[in-house]
Parts: sequence; structure tokens; C-alpha cells
Amino acid sequence: MTTATISISEIFHSIQGESSFAGWPCAFVRLAGCGHGCNYCDTTYAEEAGTAMTIDEVVRRALTFDAPIVEVTGGEPLLQPEVYPLLSALCDKGAKVLLETGGFLPVNRVDPRVHTIIDIKTPSSGVAEQNCMDNIPLALASPKRFEFKIVVASEEDYLWARDFITKQGLLGKCTLIFGTVFGQLEPRLLAEWILRDRLPVRMQLQLHKYIWNPETRGV
Repeated sequence: MTTATISISEIFHSIQGESSFAGWPCAFVRLAGCGHGCNYCDTTYAEEAGTAMTIDEVVRRALTFDAPIVEVTGGEPLLQPEVYPLLSALCDKGAKVLLETGGFLPVNRVDPRVHTIIDIKTPSSGVAEQNCMDNIPLALASPKRFEFKIVVASEEDYLWARDFITKQGLLGKCTLIFGTVFGQLEPRLLAEWILRDRLPVRMQLQLHKYIWNPETRGV
């Protein structure tokens, strides 16, 4: 039995709206805390104080949904050291585990059984200088364990992202997913830019925001 506690914002069952796993039923474990101040953050409520739960309690709650995947997200989940034993505990139960991180912190301590989704912040986020570059070579060394998500709010963001993934050698090596800041950029424009540049990346929409009201929590 694990007695260590972790601060939880919410645990819920929904449709995975992003990543290469979009569309699958998913149990979400959202950890509390962030503080990085991304301009287009859509989960600012996760910065509020969470509920302390033991790792065993979190695992039990997440597995009650009997979902094919479990995602640990935030906030910024890597801010809490207890996230690492939580991820391992979920894997030990046989769950297919995803981690989504804002890309500010190194992911080298994450259990190798976890599929890790790393954000790359664009200039409009206001925090692009905080991208953790140590994660790039780690992902290139084990590309099947990682994917990168890049959200753009303008063509300037898109061009920056296109140049970034090219210079970092990510094209053709890791799964790269481009999306739009919901309500700020027409998805059609991003699709046109990707096609114009013959850019071999995957485009995504935040599926859950089209199924439910974009302001709805717990989905």
C-alpha cells in the first residue's frame, strides 16, 4: 500500500480529444498546479488547490471507469514528484497510460512504459522560451514512446513551429501533431498551410470541445 499523497484537480471519464489517441474513451487524472502562465491555457482552474489523495486511491478511482487508456495531465503534472510513482502504479495495473506535459520540465524520470505527449509552446503562448530542450534528444532516442503537440494561434506561430521541428530534426522521426488555439484560428487555415508546405505532420482538433460546450469541466 502506498501512503504518499498527490494533489488532484479532478478525475473523470471522457473521450480523448487530442493526441494520436483522439477518439478513444479515456480516464483522465488531472493534477493540480502549474504556474507557467501560458496565454491560451484552457485549464486555469487546475492551478487552484486540489484534493489530497493517496496514489492507491487515485489508481482505484481511475480504473473504475474501465477505459482503454488512462491519461495523467494537468496543470503541469511533472511539478509533483509523486507523479512518477503514480504513473508506474497505473502501469503495474496493466493500464495503457498517457502523460501530457506542458513541455517545461524534463521527462527523463517518466516510466518507459508511459506514452508521453509533450507540448512545444509557440511564441503566442508567451512562454516559448521555457520549452525544455532536453526532451528533444530523449524523444529522438526513443521515438515510439513520445509525441509532440504544437498549438498555433496564427500563421506566425505556424511558421515558427515548422522551422522549429525542422531544425530540431523531428520531422520523420517522432509523431508531430499540430492544432489550433480554439476560437482564435480557423482550422481551415492551419490545414491549408500544412498542405501548402507539404508538411508531414498530423492535424488535430480538440474533439471534446466540439462534442461538449468548450467551457464544460470534466469532459
